[in-house]
Amino acid sequence: MQQINIGRQGVLFREQAETKRVYCFFKRLMDIICSLIGIIALIPVFFMVALAIKIESRGPIVFVQKRVGKDGKTFGIYKFRSMVANAEELKDKLYDKNEMNGPMFKMKKDPRITKVGKFIRKTSIDELPQLINVLRGEMSLVGPRPSIPNEVRHFDDWMLKRLSVTPGLTCYWQVSGRNDIEFRDWMKLDIKYVEERSIVVDIKLIFKTFFVLFGDEHAR
Repeated sequence: MQQINIGRQGVLFREQAETKRVYCFFKRLMDIICSLIGIIALIPVFFMVALAIKIESRGPIVFVQKRVGKDGKTFGIYKFRSMVANAEELKDKLYDKNEMNGPMFKMKKDPRITKVGKFIRKTSIDELPQLINVLRGEMSLVGPRPSIPNEVRHFDDWMLKRLSVTPGLTCYWQVSGRNDIEFRDWMKLDIKYVEERSIVVDIKLIFKTFFVLFGDEHAR
């Protein structure tokens, strides 16, 4: 397992984890129970989505991408493939059309997205395989979205505080406008979560996510 160097000015903020041991225990318990139930209940959905992806285009059903997790440790995040098989190769040719400031790449009408991909991204179904990441402990139900290594290398020091917690499926960014939010404001929302996180906050964010899950106009 690789690890991204986030040692600039010693920014790991481990003291927060020490003061939240009880919270972390119950959070992990909730992650295990909910992800396990979700995986079992969604098996029919997984099958239908996998079939649709395979029928429309060549390539793997599940896309695995390296992301940065807690304390800078990298892991492979699982997503239903929503783009053409050579999407990463085509990305370099599209950087001049990036609509997100900062190191993140986001494009509203990304030509790499397939027809099935457009639907599963709009409904966030493409993220469902990450329940496996949650069950494995690499992610949590709630937490800052994990970034790719190259993005983290361009973070300002204060942004690294988001790496002091386990990344998640949803957080303040997902329920506050997603890609319509400027990059620095996105990072501020993640830091806000790190500082305010609790079981109550997590449960509220999970419920809010259900309201914006399907047909989210901000999804890309």
